[in-house]
Amino acid sequence: MFDPKHLLSDEQMKEFIANGYTVLKVGLPGEFHEEVYRKTEEVFESEGNPGNNILPRVPEIQTVFDQPEVQGAFSSILGPDYTMHIHRHPHINKPHSKHGGWHKDSYWGYRKVRYHRNRWAMAFYYPQDVTIQNGPTAVIPHTHYYADRLDNLDELGVPVCGEAGTIAIVHFDIWHRSTANNTDKNRYMMKFQFTRMSEPEQPSWNNQEESWHGNGIGDKHEIIWSQMWDWAAGRRPDEDKTQDNAELATSIEAPDESTRLNAAYGLAKLGEDAIPDLLNALKGDNEAAQLDAAYALSAVGEAAVEDLQAALKHDSDTVRGHAAFALGDMGPSARESVSALAGALNDKSEWVRHHVAEALGTISVNPEVAVPALSRALEDGDDQVRYNAAYSLARFGPEAEEAVPALAEALNDENRYASGHSAVALQCIGTPQATEILLNHLTTSRWCPITTKENMY
Repeated sequence: MFDPKHLLSDEQMKEFIANGYTVLKVGLPGEFHEEVYRKTEEVFESEGNPGNNILPRVPEIQTVFDQPEVQGAFSSILGPDYTMHIHRHPHINKPHSKHGGWHKDSYWGYRKVRYHRNRWAMAFYYPQDVTIQNGPTAVIPHTHYYADRLDNLDELGVPVCGEAGTIAIVHFDIWHRSTANNTDKNRYMMKFQFTRMSEPEQPSWNNQEESWHGNGIGDKHEIIWSQMWDWAAGRRPDEDKTQDNAELATSIEAPDESTRLNAAYGLAKLGEDAIPDLLNALKGDNEAAQLDAAYALSAVGEAAVEDLQAALKHDSDTVRGHAAFALGDMGPSARESVSALAGALNDKSEWVRHHVAEALGTISVNPEVAVPALSRALEDGDDQVRYNAAYSLARFGPEAEEAVPALAEALNDENRYASGHSAVALQCIGTPQATEILLNHLTTSRWCPITTKENMY
């Protein structure tokens, strides 16, 4: 049984919600990390960057993620049934390098509406001491909520430093970069991704405070952070009818993203009364306001479902895609939209179908409608639709048993993420048939990490 002492505290959870990252030290001896570093050096020297194959090439890394303090942190942020994503990447910062460019990670070369809520997180694991001199990764607090690139990123960056075994757990969508390595040795960072597999129903960290109290976090986006806090705890935020609709509706069109976001979530706090203003923004000409309105309509919740269902038939691909995202971002509160979303998997726009396929998974109800639709989507002509459909089926778990034959076919998909997500789905379904199919596939496709050109037999 998992020891709750390893879960994050309220203060650590607040730090993650507001700043987008938290840092911890793994309780393993220095010799362990030295061995990981040594093996990583060998792989890079003999084979180059192994990319997604870093774990079988240096299997000791799994021990890091099996540590109770790491499991506790991810359980706190993503829920106890979180899973390691199939994409992972070792980053090398070579000696005497220059600063990298500020960026948000793509979804393996693909794009989507990014979540504000804690659904995707990354671990940056360092097998050597990281100091200012050898090029730490720098992150910019708060920016996992921002789509726009800030003008003064260099001034805002915070370097992640620490002894060997340091792990930074970051929100997937935070702005970050590598910094200059001014030493004569390589600096490695192992980037692994993790995802939430079910929506929160209660706090998954060591929660003592019911309401958000910043306690030094600041108030720049307190109206947003408090709603994220309530969502992560499985609570509906209290509505606030005292704010000025007209002023907020104007501010959601502002050129400054910080102002827009506060206005959008301020409107969400008004509840049903804000829906007309948010729909106007969603369907308007201001692209930035369209996106922020989608986040706010999701935060409004069930009262916005009917209007968002109607928006799935709007003339604009962007509006339809944002409507699908907002419904999915609500989770089970959008249960009444499942049939409409299943129908929207036939939308002419790949952009819309991407978000529909993902939304059916985050809602994860009405499997008799959603599972057959997602099974058919495994044959979609678009890679991202297929891998979103497979991952959504994984979130249904045993309720997706009907999809097992389709997932068995998808194991041979030419897209690595459609194939990999299908394997995850079969594991989550877990029936004897699903398990047998998965084991047979893994036995056939097994890659031997010991075999190299120097060690063939």
